Amino acid sequence: MQRAAIMEHVSDTAFWVAHFRAKENARPRALFRDPYAQRLTGARGKAFADAAPRVSRYTEWTVIARTVIIDRFIERAVNEGVDAIINLGAGLDARPYRMKLPTNLRWIEADYADLIEYKNGILKSEQPTCSLTRVGVDLADTQARRQFLQAAVPDAKNVLILTEGVIPYLSPEEVAVLAQDLFAHERFCYWVAEYIRKDIYRYLQSAAREGELKNSPFKFFPQEWYPFFEKYGWVEQETRFISEIASEFNRTLPLPAFARFILMFVPRRVKEQALRSSGFVLFERADNHV
Repeated sequence: MQRAAIMEHVSDTAFWVAHFRAKENARPRALFRDPYAQRLTGARGKAFADAAPRVSRYTEWTVIARTVIIDRFIERAVNEGVDAIINLGAGLDARPYRMKLPTNLRWIEADYADLIEYKNGILKSEQPTCSLTRVGVDLADTQARRQFLQAAVPDAKNVLILTEGVIPYLSPEEVAVLAQDLFAHERFCYWVAEYIRKDIYRYLQSAAREGELKNSPFKFFPQEWYPFFEKYGWVEQETRFISEIASEFNRTLPLPAFARFILMFVPRRVKEQALRSSGFVLFERADNHV
């Protein structure tokens, strides 16, 4: 009997997520096109998805919606004057290739050195649409991260930080230090990160999820999401919810039949609140907030 693929490190989630983007790219009416995803994920992403079917079904739905949300945040930010983007924990993201970006926009990707090396090999013959640099750095190493942030695009004036699929895997203490490190640089004006409402923490901490993804568990469960970041100088400018994007494009939440039946009897107000449980936030510096 063949052994199921198991994620041994949080970096393995990059292949898992790229697999979902590859599946979306193959759809006739895809919400975005990522022709690089299949080459990047190879066979590993599908193996991880097959090994964790329950989690993967919901994760695929969220990955597709969050990709649309972040694309829109980036497009707006660039149109409003952002001149550099630093993608922390970039994984196998291919936005610098698949998005129409200004050629003078500077895009810096940071992730584990082995993942950067792998990605460089796969995409070595491809041409990004903007000025792209990749840096191998262990972002969990506070000193190494600070050195990287200090050196990254020093002449940029309006920088957007992207942490897609990063924050949930960090402890509250680690997120607090990261938030302070980012705020220490006045040119870091915006930060795109997850939003998760407190009442769904218990599902993310469930035994089922811990069993399927025990080597890459979620760790960040603050008492309140927005106030946590406000303590370190970051305030919400806009939040877009996963369910809003799914509804816009008629992508149904992949619930089991019994859950869909129960939802028929849930009051509309409660249902709408439940559907606004997760998404992505565009934070801005409190000292720039009007």
